[in-house]
Amino acid sequence: MTMREKIEEAAARYPDRRSAIMPALLIAQEEHGHLPGPVLEEVAEILGVERIWVFELATFYTLFHTEPVGRFHLQLCDNVSCMLCGSEDLLKHLETTLGIGKGETTADGLFTLSTVECLGACEMAPVMQVGDDYHGNLDVARLDALLQGLRVAAGRVTSVEHASAPAPGE
Repeated sequence: MTMREKIEEAAARYPDRRSAIMPALLIAQEEHGHLPGPVLEEVAEILGVERIWVFELATFYTLFHTEPVGRFHLQLCDNVSCMLCGSEDLLKHLETTLGIGKGETTADGLFTLSTVECLGACEMAPVMQVGDDYHGNLDVARLDALLQGLRVAAGRVTSVEHASAPAPGE
């Protein structure tokens, strides 16, 4: 099924096609990996809605990416609860460990590092979202273990025991 067909199918579930913008953006992002301007325009055209409505949603919600992101998008909450529980130190640790700043992607395309206003999981502060998964009660050791596990999952290392060493090219 093409992206257009999937969006049309999603739009058919709503009385107003404007209500299908978010599902359509999710479909388009799954298809393209991110949502550059031409893709946003295509979504607006398929739905028959104003382009600005599509652009507003795509740029407001952190689940949508208008720029390419790494295989693992690390989204660290920097709201008050997480900040009070150490998210600022975790951000510095991630920047040092990955060799990138907030909003950047590692040269190998494995990790993109972002901060987000709130993940709505204050009971797990500090918390980070990776893909659809939340990781909470983070400290440096848990964060390092998470990064190691992601490298293993990506095939950058063969086991967790060796994951602390950078993979070739990192």
